[in-house]
Amino acid sequence: MSGAVTAIFLAGLLAAYLLGSIPTGFVLGKAIAGIDIREHGSGNTGATNVFRVVGKSAGIAALIVDLLKGVFAILLLRAIATHFEMAADWQSWVLVTAGLLAVVGHSKSVWLGFAGGKSAATGLGVLLALAWPVGLSVAAVFGIVLAISRTVSVGSIAAAVSAMVFMWVTDQPLAYLLVAIAGGLYVVLRHRSNISRLIAGTEPKTFGS
Repeated sequence: MSGAVTAIFLAGLLAAYLLGSIPTGFVLGKAIAGIDIREHGSGNTGATNVFRVVGKSAGIAALIVDLLKGVFAILLLRAIATHFEMAADWQSWVLVTAGLLAVVGHSKSVWLGFAGGKSAATGLGVLLALAWPVGLSVAAVFGIVLAISRTVSVGSIAAAVSAMVFMWVTDQPLAYLLVAIAGGLYVVLRHRSNISRLIAGTEPKTFGS
């Protein structure tokens, strides 16, 4: 791979991180309610806190945009890899790297002093773009667990864990399985405060963050 092509791929990976870094919840809080969402509710910039603090429409908008950040990060690198006719094995590793960067970007946004959300929605977008049957299955797990538990954090944790299982049972490439493991564990780690509250019995229901 020539230096110019390598530079293009590196620029694409940087763009994946910057896509993930778009502070959707923060922007919506400022634009709609004139507030810094980090100073309200759980202090999180994710869709759940936006839903609770700013309103239903803003929360749904944050969820959709955060999901699309993950989708577009994968589509961008897939387009670059396809243009340069990258071998399938190498392409899978490039795509998962882009996905991880988007996920990390959401929770460690350069625009917010490397703070942000918990990456569940962006992670789902990555899964949908990598392997849509897995992404849809994970979304179904989230919905079912949310309906039963009435707690967003429980649904998000269950979905993150299920991603690893679905990647394995659908026989996806090794790179996809490893990113599901890494991304899933990262999302669970980002929910450690929620886990502590669940153990203590103080985690809010329905739209708890």
